[in-house]
Amino acid sequence: MKINRFEEIIAWQKAKVLTVKIYSLFGNSKDYGFKDQILRASVSVMNNIAEGFERRTNNEFKHFLYVAKGSCGEVRSMLLLAKELGKIEQRQADQLCSQSEEISKILSGFIKTL
Repeated sequence: MKINRFEEIIAWQKAKVLTVKIYSLFGNSKDYGFKDQILRASVSVMNNIAEGFERRTNNEFKHFLYVAKGSCGEVRSMLLLAKELGKIEQRQADQLCSQSEEISKILSGFIKTL
């Protein structure tokens, strides 16, 4: 199957869902430093997938997928911190971390195919 637009990429679709959830949880937080970091990390996942795809070369796409994968790790790290700081409940952290891990695994598989 040929992908014509980044919006067709499953990892991008799942990253967008995760980003929307993170925005809904932290968008009104008064802890501006924390909020900025987790929001930027989540947006970075989806945007790096999109940017890499639009570069139209496998090597550049792969590079941006690695960056997106790194941002998945940053999101999980921030979610674990949020749980420890009492900003979110264990259940929320587990669910969002699981989504981030799934995206990371999809990205790993995509990188291998390139």
